[in-house]
Amino acid sequence: MSPRPDPVLSAGSTLAGAEQAAPRPHDVAADDRLAYWARQAEHLHWQTPWTDVLDFSRAPFARWFTGGRLNVAYNCVDRHVEAGRGDRVAFHFEGEPGDRRTITYAALQREVCKAANALASLGLKAGDRVAIQLPMIPEAIYAMLACARLGLPHSVVFGGFSPAALRSRIEDAGARLLITSDGQYRRGRAEPMKALTDEATRHTPGVEHVLVVRRTGADVPWTEGRDLWWHDLVEDRPDRHHPEAFDAEHPLFILYTSGTTGKPKGILHTSGGYLTQAAATHRTVFGLDPDRDVYWCTADIGWITGHTYIVYGPLANGTTSVLYEGTPDTPSQARHFEIIERYGVSVYYTAPTLIRTFMKWGEQVPAAHDLSSIRVLGSVGEPINPEAWRWYREHLGAGRAPVVDTWWQTETGAVMIAPLPGEREPKPGSAQTPLPGISAKVVDDQGVQVGKGESGYLVLDAPWPAMLRGVWGDDERYRETYWSRFAQQGYYFAGDGARYDEDGDIWLLGRVDDVMNVSGHRISTAEVESALVAHPAVAEAAVVGATDPTTGQAIVAFVILRSGAHDGDDVTAALREHVAREIGPIAKPRRILVVSELPKTRSGKIMRRLLRDVADNRQVGDVTTLADASVMDRINAGLAAERPAGD
Repeated sequence: MSPRPDPVLSAGSTLAGAEQAAPRPHDVAADDRLAYWARQAEHLHWQTPWTDVLDFSRAPFARWFTGGRLNVAYNCVDRHVEAGRGDRVAFHFEGEPGDRRTITYAALQREVCKAANALASLGLKAGDRVAIQLPMIPEAIYAMLACARLGLPHSVVFGGFSPAALRSRIEDAGARLLITSDGQYRRGRAEPMKALTDEATRHTPGVEHVLVVRRTGADVPWTEGRDLWWHDLVEDRPDRHHPEAFDAEHPLFILYTSGTTGKPKGILHTSGGYLTQAAATHRTVFGLDPDRDVYWCTADIGWITGHTYIVYGPLANGTTSVLYEGTPDTPSQARHFEIIERYGVSVYYTAPTLIRTFMKWGEQVPAAHDLSSIRVLGSVGEPINPEAWRWYREHLGAGRAPVVDTWWQTETGAVMIAPLPGEREPKPGSAQTPLPGISAKVVDDQGVQVGKGESGYLVLDAPWPAMLRGVWGDDERYRETYWSRFAQQGYYFAGDGARYDEDGDIWLLGRVDDVMNVSGHRISTAEVESALVAHPAVAEAAVVGATDPTTGQAIVAFVILRSGAHDGDDVTAALREHVAREIGPIAKPRRILVVSELPKTRSGKIMRRLLRDVADNRQVGDVTTLADASVMDRINAGLAAERPAGD
């Protein structure tokens, strides 16, 4: 692939300085939204220029940068090396046990090329899907970029998900290859991974090979002819590979997210539009200067934040990043602050859940470390409460670093609403305004925009480059889930409630559907209910999200037991572990309450609104639509002496 001059990065210019000298991005985008996105796309290398910025003639299916061809991995790696920045550090890797690796862009290019050659040797061709379940180690990045280089859509599955959850994702995507590891480190222990993925692949005949990274050195089960060690297949491959350019709409990855039915949705993202917005928002939201900044996003690559703001956005911008494998309290509560101090992290992007955990540990923990390098703080995954916002800025940002509270979703692909650093006076807890080139509004039930001081539904009323291109294999589910609520207006319904304050700034109010947000992870009520009902002791179940000061929401389940099943701590403990096995530990209910009946309307619909009132210890709301209004009295009476199950 022949390079062409990079309009932003080749001269070593500072993006932050260039943007400060130019007109405000909001003003530029307001004049011509599509022209704004065209200018952002020109920051990338295109083998073939596009003919049209946007084709939305088949709404709600969009095509961005039609006719354009590019290679995502080339844009993330090779062009930086060819521009003379091969010695720049791409990742400072910190393993949980304390091992470290410094990976330059030149080294990253070699590893990605070797991995691409290895995958090609297995007979994989453009369009074939690859499933990846790996810890937060460099090989996870190599694997994703190798897939992108070859045009193999990848499906990364969070390492904490169970074999059943992994299996469902492999089957839905039709993956031919699974990339995993022998194990992973978790709070000082080496936990198995290969044995669990073997359970997942026992009934997935479409998986032809399992490629295994040696991480912990543990003995693992082995299937000859199918299983391959990463070091055997990859290490001796040539470290040069000529990348092919793919259409801007070529599928880049499928990422599964919970829905309001038990089956997770495969959110499809493509190449050109996604990479354009990933890189543009990474630059703009953090005021990024790749020549000086050391950036750390603490997410996991199993989630969209890891895809967009650990891998594709930062690498497209030639950024130096931190990649950390472990938990924030291993071996001590100071681990994150030691890493910030060691590498001089200047941009730190994390979740309110972790900020609230830091608050519980106490301000003395960060105070013991030099955090003066931090100049921008970011928040992601859920609305941040004002108290956590202020603590974050005071104790990690020395009272001066701006806090950018970002709203976006797996489906949006990149940040949509956030305050730009230094552009306006911040408001603790408010995401404030849509980013340049993004159009969002808060509307009522009829799709009419509400006034200042009023609440409603958050919608996106114009297409954006990184938007999902559908639900994998299910176009009708895509239309029904995201576009049917305001079909007449043509709005994408985000599923979140929001309100305008008196200045017209946006405040997010959380989910309005049956998806819970636990530590920034979206978990479907239906998926947890399905797992509970699959247990032989359970006849019926209803699951809600209850307010939790640390995780944002916690899962509370109401279950009706089958005849002969005995109530008590043993059964609730067994049910919690059952859910953890079926879905993953993140979905384990904080509390399971055994009830004799569930509140239902005359049509049989469970009134989860009333159960949320119980879970949050609020006065129960209107019960007039229930088939039997006395059910809530019996639930409350039965729970009077109930105590929460311990973790």
